[in-house]
Amino acid sequence: MRRAPAFFVAAFLLFLFPVVGQQGLAAVGQTEKRGMVPEDYYRFQFVSDPQISPDGTQIAFVVATVSKDRRSRESSIYMVAADGSAEPRKFTGGTSDRSPRWSPDGSQLAFSGNRDGRSQIYVIPLAGGEAAPLADLDKSVSSFQWSPEGSAMILSIRSDPEEDEKEAKKGEAEATEAEGAGEENAGEGSGEDETGGAAGGGGETEAEKPKADVKVITWARYKANGAGYLDERRSHIWHLDIATGDLTQLTSGADWNDGGASVSPDGTRIAFSSNRTGEEYEGDNNSDVWVVPLTGGEPQQLTTNEFGDGSPQWSPDGRRILYSRTDSHYDQSDLHLMAAAGGESRSLTDNFDRIARNVSWAPDGGSIFFTASDWGATPIFRLDLESGSTERLIDAPVTISNLRVSKDGETLVFTLEDEKRLPEIWAMDAAGGEPRQLTRFNENLLAELILRPVEEFRFTNDKGFEVQGFFVRPVGWEEGTSYPLILNIHGGPSGMWGHSWFQEFQMLAAQGYAVAFVNYRGSTGYGFEFQKQVRWDYGGADYEDNMQGLEALLEREPWIDRDRLGVTGGSHGGFLTNWIISQTDIFAAAVTQRSVSNWVSEAGTQQYTPRMMNLEFNGSLWENYDLYWDRSPIKYAHQIVTPTLIIHSDGDHICPIGQAQELFYALKNTGVPTELVIFEGENHGLSRGGKPVNLVERLTRMIDWFDKYLE
Repeated sequence: MRRAPAFFVAAFLLFLFPVVGQQGLAAVGQTEKRGMVPEDYYRFQFVSDPQISPDGTQIAFVVATVSKDRRSRESSIYMVAADGSAEPRKFTGGTSDRSPRWSPDGSQLAFSGNRDGRSQIYVIPLAGGEAAPLADLDKSVSSFQWSPEGSAMILSIRSDPEEDEKEAKKGEAEATEAEGAGEENAGEGSGEDETGGAAGGGGETEAEKPKADVKVITWARYKANGAGYLDERRSHIWHLDIATGDLTQLTSGADWNDGGASVSPDGTRIAFSSNRTGEEYEGDNNSDVWVVPLTGGEPQQLTTNEFGDGSPQWSPDGRRILYSRTDSHYDQSDLHLMAAAGGESRSLTDNFDRIARNVSWAPDGGSIFFTASDWGATPIFRLDLESGSTERLIDAPVTISNLRVSKDGETLVFTLEDEKRLPEIWAMDAAGGEPRQLTRFNENLLAELILRPVEEFRFTNDKGFEVQGFFVRPVGWEEGTSYPLILNIHGGPSGMWGHSWFQEFQMLAAQGYAVAFVNYRGSTGYGFEFQKQVRWDYGGADYEDNMQGLEALLEREPWIDRDRLGVTGGSHGGFLTNWIISQTDIFAAAVTQRSVSNWVSEAGTQQYTPRMMNLEFNGSLWENYDLYWDRSPIKYAHQIVTPTLIIHSDGDHICPIGQAQELFYALKNTGVPTELVIFEGENHGLSRGGKPVNLVERLTRMIDWFDKYLE
């Protein structure tokens, strides 16, 4: 397990060939493959957000690459023929272009970009020409869509209601002032003396007084990961007239957000979801589906469910609305269908024990396409509305995301990935058949690497549930040789390991480690009964499944060295890492990431409200203190003997930095070998979306720690 030679090869190749194009770095003169190293991350190209043109011939999508300084990512929009007849081509020249959206007639493409220091919506003709800003927007636009006839844009904008009101009043005042601009009143009644001081004394004006650095908090929900302390801005729906540039606010409210806007096919109404109980920022989850006229007016409430209703979509004929409904905090969400005027709804997925995502109508209104996690894969499904039957369209062990349906209903477009392939753009016939790959941005890089397949194993836990696990053999694995293994635990606890791209597994395998991962009770993809088993039982069901899964794998694969076991995980996986090493000494090394060590202090310092934490622990700290404390790894920290690397970010508001500091303090107090690595300016999402240089440093330090204690 030596990383230096592989790193030298990667660095040397980057020096020789710094420019990466559609086909990636050509493997010039290379005769031997190698294992993946953390620095390979800099060469990944991230493909996302495919949008198929109205005539079904072209697909616009986003490609993101790591910037030269390795501290950010740059994104541009590309085009590719939907039939695969031509190579992808770069369509925009910006470095922050994203969210491509076709005009209804297909003659223009709108996208979000930053060309002059401000984020704007740009429009570019498909026939050629320069991208031009749609309007001079000085507000924060989070999403946008064309109206059906193409004359307007529907925007989701975050703004401060008080500031909006001030702007409106200021505009009225300026208009009044302009009317009287001809009057001779300059300098009269100014209230100032000749020296410019305030009349009647030399004190400071209100504008001149220093302002205190203070944040006043009244809501239970007052901060969020990646955003920090929340301000008074709220998301609402606005209408932009493209011809005139007039911007009109359609929804408002200081105590809630409006989102998920969907324009009716006739362009007269907008369906959206909103929690208008006034309790959204206290932790209430009672959102409903509403409709507002495109010309403005009072929104009409269509649903009255006491829990979450959202993600509305009009049927192609405009007569029905499809939406997602959840009937309690721990219930699985289902797809529901109701008349466009509201009233009773019917569930479409009562007999489908999975969570539907990436939902799209078929253009004829007779069926619905969606993806769903299922036993380690995420395939495409089609639901027939008349029969209620659900058909799986892809059987391969892959993960499908970003599903889109062509306007004529004949083609599906999506991103596809698995454990050996990064996401790329694919297409297939909606009637079924084999998917066809349209882009290969990472092909040459991946061709240089030895990538290990994911192997499945299953076991029955002591509660009678069938549990799915996976493992990856180390690069260079040989029969008769023993190898160390690292148990890698996913976060959530909802979520799912399986057949998707996660470079961490391949990098560990390249260093000579086997990697095991278990979809323990609480994971999605195995039905609601399986998922809810972890309720009020953190450190119970999730711990048992990981440990029983590890033992099942050790018995099945005797080449794994029981004396060289490591464990790691992030978020809930970080909590479980802490919990595991406080309950057993079988691991020789641990790396805990963005973790929880103390549920008592976590409850009062993270972004989730008291209502939400009370649901997770069946009561408040004062009502159920024993559960909070008894399931806190810090209570048992004196039992930890495993050398532990603690990785955390100082901007993490889901698992605040204090969780890492408490564990570090405890391990230093008991003399356990430990290091605390703090990434400054990063948040809970470091391992997925952090600055590339920090993401790579995290991977490198993790590998170094295991190398130190598992060799």
